[in-house]
Amino acid sequence: MTELLISNTSRPVGRRQINHEQMPARFPEGTLARIDAVLAEKEKRSDFVREAVERELERREQEKSP
Repeated sequence: MTELLISNTSRPVGRRQINHEQMPARFPEGTLARIDAVLAEKEKRSDFVREAVERELERREQEKSP
């Protein structure tokens, strides 16, 4: 039987993975409603949380550096 060659590239199929690590988080009651209230139109809650964590990490890392 002959082998069917569809593509000669070794590129992976599907979407590129952008989030390599996951961590479920629990928030005090009302926090998610507060986040939702300040989101821009079509902004995702997960994007907001991810950006807030990144900003806080950068702030703390700068605080620690001599």
